[in-house]
Amino acid sequence: MKDGLTRSMRPARRSVLAAWVLALGLAAGGAVCAAQASSLAETSLGSPRAPVTVIEYASVGCPHCAVWANEVFPGFRAKYIDTGKVRFVFREMLTGNGALAAAGFLTARCATSDKYFQVVDDVFAQQAELGREGVDALARIALRAGISRERFEACLRDEAALKALNERTTADAKAHDVTGTPTFFVGDERLDGEQTLEQLDAAISRARH
Repeated sequence: MKDGLTRSMRPARRSVLAAWVLALGLAAGGAVCAAQASSLAETSLGSPRAPVTVIEYASVGCPHCAVWANEVFPGFRAKYIDTGKVRFVFREMLTGNGALAAAGFLTARCATSDKYFQVVDDVFAQQAELGREGVDALARIALRAGISRERFEACLRDEAALKALNERTTADAKAHDVTGTPTFFVGDERLDGEQTLEQLDAAISRARH
């Protein structure tokens, strides 16, 4: 199953993050965080020389994406990414809980590039807790990635980064006709919805031939 993009195609303006911002006790129009390390860099894992590229469009606020990330991705990573057989590209979407998705991705991009996937994996693993506990739970994830509370709060206030995230995800969805998450591209083949490891095995095998 997939989370549709109908609502998330609308920009995640400051109001979408209101609960998070209010929980932080921050004033509107706060300072921009200058330490957004990853900025607009593409986020990927694995060798750039891998024979097959797998692209996932996903949201850390999407429950179906979390199921795949928590239950399938560890085996997929061990079998294909860590062995140099696949280059995995992760493209951000704002489906599901849009506020959580935006806050989670702003936090991941606030980390150093080598910690991006650590933050994303932690948000997927703790998605339910984050929905209940809010910003304090996300701040603990940030701290484990080496982001101080002060820098974390500044990154959530970074309106330039939020605008870039909105524009990037909207353009990506339109350019590749992504209407829900998760969506995968294995080579030239498109796969919609959660995929089992066996389904990905078959698609990767087809991409090699």
